[in-house]
Amino acid sequence: MTSPLIIPPYAGNIQYYSLFVHYKEVLLERYAHYVKQTYRNRCQILTANGVMNLTIPVEKVSGEKVLDKDVRISSTDWQRVHWNAIESAYNNSPFFLYYEDDIRPMYEKKFEYLLDFNLQLQEILVSLLGIQTEFKLTENYIDSHQLDLREVLSPKYKGELPNFKSTPYYQVFKEKFGFVENLSVFDLLFNMGNESILILRDSYTK
Repeated sequence: MTSPLIIPPYAGNIQYYSLFVHYKEVLLERYAHYVKQTYRNRCQILTANGVMNLTIPVEKVSGEKVLDKDVRISSTDWQRVHWNAIESAYNNSPFFLYYEDDIRPMYEKKFEYLLDFNLQLQEILVSLLGIQTEFKLTENYIDSHQLDLREVLSPKYKGELPNFKSTPYYQVFKEKFGFVENLSVFDLLFNMGNESILILRDSYTK
């Protein structure tokens, strides 16, 4: 069975993680050229004021293309800002206090490279969600692949992941905004806890 090929995201959305649940192996592309305004350095959470984008600032490199694996995080106070936003949004969710100690250290430890941060955070989230998928990093750029989702799972892509359906679940601000679909997996985990994997299984069919 062909393994999906994706670009590692920052706290990927429900589409990403529903995909993970249904494949034994997922390939992670690290030799693509970095592209701005993608899920590489952006995730979305739901706050009292609506959907909020959390964006990791990266160093600018002028005049040349940079591989994903070489993208450096800017030396700013973004970790404190992001964690404060996450805490404010989910402090009253059913499972925030349960998972807080597992995730907060990622916003206290300094990282030089964006890919390193994304991969370490993904490893933690996958473990907390009970996902058994094996992730393999590419050793070179893959020109073509049977299940190439590097562009599909992107904010610029107007469609949805094939075979994905949004499965509603409890959200803290649901009465205010209605159900908001396909947010960062943070939203699912903090609201649904160990039942999150059931939502992920229901949200995608091969």
